[in-house]
Amino acid sequence: MSWCIEVAVQAPAHSALGDVLSYTCPVSVAPGALVRVPLGRREVLGVVWAAHAPDAWTPPAMALKPVAGVLDALPPLGDAWRDLVAFAARYYQRSLGEIALAALPPQLRDLSAAQLARRLKRQGPATRAPGTDAATPAVAPTAEQAAALARIEAEAGPFLLFGSTGSGKTEVYLRSVAALLEREPAAQALVMVPEINLTPQLEARFKARFGADAVVSLHSGMTNPQRLASWLAAHGGAARIVLGTRMAVFASMPSLRLIVVDEEHDPSYKQQEGARYSARDLAVWRGRREGAKVILGSATPSLESWHRSRPAGDGDAGGSYLRLAMPSRVGAGALPAVRLVDMNLQPPKTVLSGALLDAIGQRIARGEQSMVFLNRRGYAPVLACGDCGWKSECPHCSAYRVFHKIDRTLRCHHCGFTERVPRACPTCGNPDIAPVGRGTERLEEHLGELFAAVRRPDGSAVRIARIDADSTRKQGALETQLAAVHAGEVDVLVGTQMIAKGHDFRRITLVAAVNPDGALFSSDFRAPERLFGLLMQSAGRAGRDAAYLAAQESTAEMWIQTFHPQHPLFAALRRHDYAVFAEGELKERVPAGMPPFAFQALLRADARTQEAAQAFLNAASSAADGLPGAERVTRYPAVPLTIQRVANVERAQMLIESGSRAALQRLLAQWQPLLHELRRQPEGKGVIRWLVDVDPQSI
Repeated sequence: MSWCIEVAVQAPAHSALGDVLSYTCPVSVAPGALVRVPLGRREVLGVVWAAHAPDAWTPPAMALKPVAGVLDALPPLGDAWRDLVAFAARYYQRSLGEIALAALPPQLRDLSAAQLARRLKRQGPATRAPGTDAATPAVAPTAEQAAALARIEAEAGPFLLFGSTGSGKTEVYLRSVAALLEREPAAQALVMVPEINLTPQLEARFKARFGADAVVSLHSGMTNPQRLASWLAAHGGAARIVLGTRMAVFASMPSLRLIVVDEEHDPSYKQQEGARYSARDLAVWRGRREGAKVILGSATPSLESWHRSRPAGDGDAGGSYLRLAMPSRVGAGALPAVRLVDMNLQPPKTVLSGALLDAIGQRIARGEQSMVFLNRRGYAPVLACGDCGWKSECPHCSAYRVFHKIDRTLRCHHCGFTERVPRACPTCGNPDIAPVGRGTERLEEHLGELFAAVRRPDGSAVRIARIDADSTRKQGALETQLAAVHAGEVDVLVGTQMIAKGHDFRRITLVAAVNPDGALFSSDFRAPERLFGLLMQSAGRAGRDAAYLAAQESTAEMWIQTFHPQHPLFAALRRHDYAVFAEGELKERVPAGMPPFAFQALLRADARTQEAAQAFLNAASSAADGLPGAERVTRYPAVPLTIQRVANVERAQMLIESGSRAALQRLLAQWQPLLHELRRQPEGKGVIRWLVDVDPQSI
């Protein structure tokens, strides 16, 4: 007699395969074990979710397929890990296997039992890495850091560490981890950052404090063998500290006792493809499930976290998070003075005002560094013909291809379609086609022209560098460029949001935002929140070293060029007063019934035509009318996405909203079978895929 095992395999929710598939197995296997099973004509990796003894199940009418192999060299994935995956699948309306298998290293999915056994033998035994004897730094914590650490030690949390840029939040993370490892020799800590480019410097600090053997990284920028080695070290307990991006929230860590989410406000924590989970929210849930303390850190918290950490008062019981404030910079450094440049008073087509250029020139003359921030890469967002009106539209997307001057290409940043720049207008033959607007590449060139005659204190030419997704494409390019900035080899750094957050630049004394107005009047209600956070984070790159400023007899400044200097967002920014900005935004959201006072989801449909996509969504809305509790959930009419066509696929969405999270979740769960059925009806003809995005970050 064989055992019957229920296995989660990778299959998207819209495939209607179900959460688990049943197989027979000749031996007993524990839930959480990895097995290789046949699926159609393929053999795939699966996770055992349940096992039934030979005398506890009745063979169905259709014979079950046997498993192809059991990866018994690897300890089973624990109950807590499976609970996390099950919750994520349920809450974000995805299949169990889609979440579970995506959380495992890609290379693990391709290994047989024998190959995995050999790999584990090379990896060595899962011995505990040293770490408890790490030396505590000689520098004493500030009073604010000490107060935060005391509360983290004494209370359960979750904690919102609300610390201004340069207040030493990372030191609080390091000391919290050190206290944990000293208290519990077998404990593990997970530290998450929003972007890959922030992991190298954080990894260096943690390895310097705890030793290289105790720390591993997990992010998509690693090779598949590197990711597998890190995952195995965490799963076996050899890695005491795991540093990673959003994917690391699913790392198998049997002794997890502390989770840190740095820059918790960052939209990068929300997955935008496949299973659209929020790593920040899952970290809080995982901490509660596993009894691990959770620290969310930010100088500009998300409004959801800010609201959840509100103090009690006026009949309000307060939020479920504990807010720990660290408003002061380490070393008594002052936050940069914010200067607004009214671009209405500048000559037409001014890119950089005379006052800003003069301020940058003064920094260069003193040997200081400046940073110019523009959140648009490429040379120009569009190439256009002045005679016939032709523009560099992408033939596959409802978007323009961006002009990249360095390699003379027109590149679509949505589908990747790339062509050489035409010698003349493709429509009328006019040879004078010209770039419209500016990206970081063009801004870098413009600054080079403006400062061509300026000399550094040693008499050499001004050095301008650019850091964005294009300039850092090659392996190791980002580390090399950041090292040059830290070494003082760059006078003016130009870049996108990649340089605006998390980096500890010690010699930058001036930061300038060139064109931030686009988000002030966006149709997305979260755009002002994101802009304020980005500008505050950008300002935080200036003047981080008070001793350097004093030695230079200089001051830190943040320059913002805007056509709307009277906007209340800039008034709060000038005072570095996030609390005032947050309270103003929350007051506007209460009557509008927007998050965090309501809960949202998007139903998306991709189809060959826009009509087919919208017809599917509207039919789905009608089908939901008869569901229990449907009256508590508002469903808005289907509309195209802002960029409605990508790679020749038309995209539409429907906003779903409710004042009750439970009511929204109930409707979404009951809706799933109707959506599967609808896909097979005439209304679903032409629909390529559909998906549900719970708690969307952009609408």
